[in-house]
Amino acid sequence: MTLVDMGIPTVRSGRPSLDGRPDTPLLVDRFGRTARDLRVSITEKCSLRCTYCMPEEGLPAIPPDELLSAAEIVRLVSLAVHQLGIREVRFTGGEPLMRRDLEEIVAGCHAAVPGIPLSMTSNGIGLRHRAAGLAAAGLGRVNISLDTVDRDGFARLTRRDRLDSVLSGIRAAGAAGLAPVKVNAVLMRQTLAGAADLLGWCLAEGCELRFIEEMPLDADHEWARENMVTAAELLDVLGARYTLTAVGRSDPSAPAETWLVDGGPGTVGIIASVTRTFCDSCDRTRLTADGMLRSCLFSDQEFDLRATLRSGADDAELARLWRGAMWQKWAGHGIDAADFVPPERTMGAIGG
Repeated sequence: MTLVDMGIPTVRSGRPSLDGRPDTPLLVDRFGRTARDLRVSITEKCSLRCTYCMPEEGLPAIPPDELLSAAEIVRLVSLAVHQLGIREVRFTGGEPLMRRDLEEIVAGCHAAVPGIPLSMTSNGIGLRHRAAGLAAAGLGRVNISLDTVDRDGFARLTRRDRLDSVLSGIRAAGAAGLAPVKVNAVLMRQTLAGAADLLGWCLAEGCELRFIEEMPLDADHEWARENMVTAAELLDVLGARYTLTAVGRSDPSAPAETWLVDGGPGTVGIIASVTRTFCDSCDRTRLTADGMLRSCLFSDQEFDLRATLRSGADDAELARLWRGAMWQKWAGHGIDAADFVPPERTMGAIGG
């Protein structure tokens, strides 16, 4: 299968073509999907150095004048909701808590798009000090990244000894009403033996745990499919301690398949992004911290929304650019293709 067969554009330009696009305000693509979930990265900075995401020295800093401001983020989120049909917004990074104006961003978006769910993906470090303020600003819930509850294993994986801060952040989020608190764990060979312990901790804390197959988005480019832990392997490990009953997906566009644990009510989810792909139902559009539009995690095709915004473009012109960018969306990430090439940006630089 070639890139063209998969719907991957081979020609890139500053302005995406709208040729053949139906007359609709929504963010449709050529494969019948409609984007309704917006991921907004607000910084490249992070307080951890997870091996599957960040280089040990961190990502190159984005110059302050190239970072979207709080006001610009609010304007673009408002545009996405009111003109493009977005129905859910999640703030990502890097680590969103590294932005001092995070509460301002959340409050501005909450005022601009009342009723639209606002969430955040975070590593939880420092969240105990800000959870209540973020909830008051309008944040509805959080996803916390946590791959193991073993302190030594956590320190090796993240290159930081900060497990206690993450656990306290998770508890603070729950206390502030940022619920349901979802915990995201990337499946790694070195943490697989402790997966059942992590599930037990999450069940005791009332968190919803979701394991995610590791994707080729690491800064060190060491990912190899033959070394990754699959969903099937994980189910075998969890099944040795718990009785798992398949539930499936409650929403066709939701990436996680769900299992009841010991008959419920507790559950565990698995996002098998490599071995059980869900590209055909993807409903996401992405905005990087430096204002680039991306239609897919694995596409290096980007469109400069920041430059258009700062040139004085009105909302109609910004909306046309966004619609055109999504019209170019790939059919799928193509990890199984012989000529698959990982994107130049890592997960931390794209936004989760």
